[in-house]
Amino acid sequence: MMAATGALLVGSGLSACGEDAGAASMPDDRIEILELAVENDQFGAPDLAPAGASVGDVSAYTGWLTKDGRRVGQGGGSCQNVRVDGAEITKQCVITVRLEQGSLTMQALGQLDESPLDMAITGGTSDYRGAQGIVRYWDIAKPTERLRAEITHPTRD
Repeated sequence: MMAATGALLVGSGLSACGEDAGAASMPDDRIEILELAVENDQFGAPDLAPAGASVGDVSAYTGWLTKDGRRVGQGGGSCQNVRVDGAEITKQCVITVRLEQGSLTMQALGQLDESPLDMAITGGTSDYRGAQGIVRYWDIAKPTERLRAEITHPTRD
């Protein structure tokens, strides 16, 4: 997603992706781990004036999520340049991932070509309603792109 050519960050145990899952969750919360590959599909990045990288430029992308070679979901999102200082570009990115159990939304502020990139889970629908957590992406915009989502499901009364 942060790559110059764009990619889907859909877009899994590692310590940086939720150092201690129990630390931020309630005792009865359920933690779900998803480890998926990303098949990038479509990408667009219109270049706003002035030419070249500038604040406000946006990239949009879609892709498929796969597990053991089988498509299990789809995602899409966009990144907008919020700071450009020469070759150092900071982007604000938002992604929605749709799986059989529902959708997850996530966002992050990161540097162009940052890998790995951690995104905060900001919510979801259906089984993911009220979800929180972290999604970590590696190898963004490459054929080996993958993600690990550590999802905290809140206890429901």
